[in-house]
Amino acid sequence: MNSKIRFRIVLALVALAMLPLLAQIKDNSDASIARNLDIFNSVYKELNTFYVDTVDATTAIETAINAMLDDIDPYTEYIPAKAQDDFRTIATGEYGGIGSYIMQRNDSLHKGVYISGPYKDSPAARAGLRHGDRIIAIDGVSTEGWTSDKVSEHLKGQANTTFSVTVARPWVDDSILTFNIKRETIKLEPVPFYGVTRGNIGYIPLTTFNEYSAQRVREALVDLKKNPAVKNIVLDLRGNGGGILEGAVQIVGLFVPKGTEVLTTRGRDKQSEKIYKTTQDPIDTRIPLVVLIDGGSASAAEITAGALQDLDRAVIMGSRSYGKGLVQTTRPLPFDALLKVTIAKYYIPSGRLIQEIDYSHRNADGSFSRADTLSRVFHTAHGREVREGHGIAPDIAIDYPEINRLVYNIMRDQWAFDFATWYAAQHPTIDDPAHFEVTDEIFQQFKDFIDPERFQYDKVCEQGLANLKKVAKAEGYMNDSTEAEFARLEALLKHDLSHDLDLNRSEISKLLASELLSRYYYQAGETEYDMRKDETLDRALQMFATPGEYARILNLTK
Repeated sequence: MNSKIRFRIVLALVALAMLPLLAQIKDNSDASIARNLDIFNSVYKELNTFYVDTVDATTAIETAINAMLDDIDPYTEYIPAKAQDDFRTIATGEYGGIGSYIMQRNDSLHKGVYISGPYKDSPAARAGLRHGDRIIAIDGVSTEGWTSDKVSEHLKGQANTTFSVTVARPWVDDSILTFNIKRETIKLEPVPFYGVTRGNIGYIPLTTFNEYSAQRVREALVDLKKNPAVKNIVLDLRGNGGGILEGAVQIVGLFVPKGTEVLTTRGRDKQSEKIYKTTQDPIDTRIPLVVLIDGGSASAAEITAGALQDLDRAVIMGSRSYGKGLVQTTRPLPFDALLKVTIAKYYIPSGRLIQEIDYSHRNADGSFSRADTLSRVFHTAHGREVREGHGIAPDIAIDYPEINRLVYNIMRDQWAFDFATWYAAQHPTIDDPAHFEVTDEIFQQFKDFIDPERFQYDKVCEQGLANLKKVAKAEGYMNDSTEAEFARLEALLKHDLSHDLDLNRSEISKLLASELLSRYYYQAGETEYDMRKDETLDRALQMFATPGEYARILNLTK
């Protein structure tokens, strides 16, 4: 099909899509919209006719649509038919496929798409795919040069369809392996693990809000309450970017009386207001509850934490949440496309809006405005002051340390991932997550595994000293004496990789443990280990153990 035919088809489609809008234009007497649509139409026509190269109609129109939506807010999106599988997976927690994370690597020794983590009991795991397998063919077709998106498209498909995957496996004798795999309906598990920690804390980590989240939290809570040792509950929403709004209402409903108002959404006019209340009997309205949040807690996670805070039902612990107080819905478009559009703002029980960025107003430099630091004060059910905007502020703030450059580069360049892949090829078993430790022997093996010639990390002291020498020379302070002092300082500050690794052993060991346990015990094993080592849970235990502290924070004596 030549470009002019494509162009006419696109114009026809755009015209059809615009008919309802044009009718609205007439009703609203908004001639500027019609004028600008006409200008857009003419610009594209001139480009298509006179531009030196062929203009791809689909790409050009999608670029224009996305540019328009990007100027509104980051949550209003155009979703073409080809991208809807991923969108529905996020919403429903289900897809047809093999059940594995994949990743693309492009460093000097690793080029291609790799298996980065099969789910427990998934078709991928049962077939024998492992972390670190490089996918080299699907159904006999080479994947050389494929992106991870293209590989993902071929791995996914209708349940009960069979295909073959050929991989190159490192550190084994038979390195080229082919697996025949039957796709299944994969359900993403929102609660990978739950258990009892610190003697009396029932710990429930929730990673996302999909169609199964509320039910999984309910099941975990009911099971934990059967254990007489459990006196307190911690719901971990750190890193939870949200999802289905109704799931947040249902989870709050596990801890508060039936009929409790959780949030209100408001759109353009009063008629669009909608009030969400809990609809089921709770599991426990009195057990002491802590909710953990951080900067990665957003949307439905913030609704959950914020509502429980406003109702004085939970102590919120961690760092300030992301600050997303906008509600989206999807609208159908022609040819199976969707528009995910922001339709409302949500307000939690105190009446406050937690949205941090005001996308309706821009600053002079083009950036969006942020919520006023002197935002309005609201009050919780027992009279505590809470503020609007800037997300959810914790009742107990935890200062999470910033990751240093050495540890960051170990993560970025997949050194821990590759070491764990190598280690798993040599060791059929390791201790269970409740007892596993990165021993001196394992840590030394990791140090030996690193190739100093290939290991890249930012040597801040050395770079800073080099910059200082340049300044000293430029300003005339460099002489024999200062040169000698710089030389002595360089010797003192010269990086020693082995020393730096030892200095950061605690953080590096957490990375290694996470990667190693994922090889043998999947995500549940990682989560159980993280629970054991989590200093925030130690702080929660301290609060629970301090007589009257929980009631004091929530002002429960009023």
